[in-house]
Amino acid sequence: MSAIQQVPNLQLLTDLQCHGLKWEGEFGLSRKGGAGPSDHKALSLNGQTMMIPVLNLAAQDSPYTAKPEPGSDKVIVLKNQIPVTTLTAPARPRFYDLKTAEGIAYEQIATLHSRDVLATTVLQHCIRMNDKATACQFCSIDQSVKGGRTLIRKHPKQLAEVAKAAVELDGVKQMVITTGTPNTADRGAKILYDSVKAIKAQVDLPIQVQCEPPDDFIWFQRLKDVGAVSIGMHLEAVSERVRQKIMPGKAEVSLEKYFSAFNAAVAVFGRGQVSTYILAGLGDTELEIVEMTAKLAKIGVYPFVVPFVPIQGTPLEHHPKPDPVFMQSLYPKIGRQLRQHGLNSESTQAGCAKCGACSSLKAYE
Repeated sequence: MSAIQQVPNLQLLTDLQCHGLKWEGEFGLSRKGGAGPSDHKALSLNGQTMMIPVLNLAAQDSPYTAKPEPGSDKVIVLKNQIPVTTLTAPARPRFYDLKTAEGIAYEQIATLHSRDVLATTVLQHCIRMNDKATACQFCSIDQSVKGGRTLIRKHPKQLAEVAKAAVELDGVKQMVITTGTPNTADRGAKILYDSVKAIKAQVDLPIQVQCEPPDDFIWFQRLKDVGAVSIGMHLEAVSERVRQKIMPGKAEVSLEKYFSAFNAAVAVFGRGQVSTYILAGLGDTELEIVEMTAKLAKIGVYPFVVPFVPIQGTPLEHHPKPDPVFMQSLYPKIGRQLRQHGLNSESTQAGCAKCGACSSLKAYE
């Protein structure tokens, strides 16, 4: 094989997260669908773990190809057939080999994200998902259920059992618990509350919860009191134009409602312990995103901006992937805002921003 052609790490990371990796063969592939970094694989570069799209359609057109070395954790990355770097694939978690007394595989209850983050979608269903008029077009929350890879509902006792094993066997350092939105006024907060309570009774693990803004903001204090250390409430898109087009049902929850919830949550959890996911590439302009992240950072909300990844099997599977140049222009601007307002992913106790594997933003703080 020819000598590796050096590409700056930040540029390469952004390129890979936008373009994805065309994976040669089936060796080393597993996850497909679900919430969070769907169609991705965890890979490490110089000790930094990142989630890279490998299973979606866009990755099949990527200029980057991955050649895993059988019997090794090494993955050679080539750009236009020229080797550019060697990545490391984290080992299969040991807790994946376990089952509950009922015979349910632990990996159907929670999965490893990045290298040390346990993640689960406690309710793999949303009130909007079966109606094209309301569903978020990027969402694949039901795919892993249909594929038999997860449970539609994870019970608190199951989550506690898996979390304890993941900490003891694999050194997991934090947990992210998200949920589909149920038809209740708490928007899933009660399910999260019960889950956190059970987990914290078994293992001392920093937990971020994620849901839509509940009708009653008292849920923020309840979640903190039971053991959650941070919360994520995700905007996904920032302009009303894109919200109405891409996520018409969720757009019924106004930006004003979100900001009221953000302020209430920051008052409970503290600055930097509240975050929101923003998918760059859905149609929002750079200016629209930067103006929104400035507002968020000012009130103490960490704007976790990631390149949108079109997921196979969703209405947006053929949506153009974001241009790496677009992301490389965004990140430094948001990084300056984070510094200006004293926000840093390392000071976040748990959650997507602390993990940082789905974005290059952490490098620009």
